[in-house]
Amino acid sequence: MTGRAIPSGAPGPLDGMRVVVFVAEGVEDLEYWVSVMRLREAGAVVTSAGVSLEPARGKNALTVKADALVRDIDPASVDGLVLPGGWLPDKLRRHAEVVGLIRAVNEAGKPIGIICHGGSLAISAGIVRRGQPVTGSLGIKDDLENAGGRWVDAPAFRDGNLAWGRVVDDIPAFEREMVDLFAEHHARRGG
Repeated sequence: MTGRAIPSGAPGPLDGMRVVVFVAEGVEDLEYWVSVMRLREAGAVVTSAGVSLEPARGKNALTVKADALVRDIDPASVDGLVLPGGWLPDKLRRHAEVVGLIRAVNEAGKPIGIICHGGSLAISAGIVRRGQPVTGSLGIKDDLENAGGRWVDAPAFRDGNLAWGRVVDDIPAFEREMVDLFAEHHARRGG
C-alpha cells in the first residue's frame, strides 16, 4: 500500500499508522481534504483509495487522484479507515471490494472515521449494529435507523472502534474524535 506522510521533526500520535481514505467523484471536498491533512499532520501515512486511478472531481470542484485501487489493498495492511461523504458513498457502496474492505477493517477492530453520508458505506458494509449510536447527514438518518442504528443529533462522538461525524460544519469536532480514537488504537498496537 502506498501513501504519503508529512515529514516533521517531532513524532506525532499517529506516526507510521497506515490510514486509507476513500476517494471518488463527488466526494465532499472538505471532509476528504481536512481528514487527509489532519491525519498526515499527526504522522499517519495516508493512502487515498478508489475504484479508479483517474482524477476525481470533488463536490466543490477540487480534484483528487487515488494513490491505490481498493481492490489492491490488503485489509491486514490497513490500520485505520476514513469514510468521507458527499456523493462518494453512493458511488462506492456498489463495489464489493469497497464494502469488503470496510467490513474486514471493522471485524479486525481497527478504527474507522465516518462523516456525513459516509454512513451509507457503513450500512452497505453491514457494520451498523442494532441500537448502536450513529449520526451523519439528515439525508441518511432514516437509512441509518432502518439499518438498526440509534440516531444521535451530535456533532461527533466515538462508539467502540467508530468515530462518527454529522456534517461539514462539524468537521473540527469530528477530526478531534477521529484522531483521538486512531491515536488510542495506535498506542495499544505499539505505535
